[in-house]
Amino acid sequence: MLGAMRRLAVLLVAVAIPFGAAAFAQSAPLSPAASAHSCSGSYTHAHLPWGQKCLRAGQFCKLDGDRHYHRFRYHCHRSGRDGSGRYHLSR
Repeated sequence: MLGAMRRLAVLLVAVAIPFGAAAFAQSAPLSPAASAHSCSGSYTHAHLPWGQKCLRAGQFCKLDGDRHYHRFRYHCHRSGRDGSGRYHLSR
């Protein structure tokens, strides 16, 4: 009887270890760089060719980078120019 209980305990541990490892692997971040940069709730985190940036309507933008902003549903057009000649993001 004691031998059967021991085998059952070993079997349960052998089955539980892979499930515990899978749960830990899913909760761990993919890479340190993935969680290194975050934005507050009203901003959109964007990976642009010139770096990471938190985007929000009204912020300064690069006119020649308009096609990169489209991926995040923003626009940087000539119509978004202010009195100082700077361009601003719009939705």
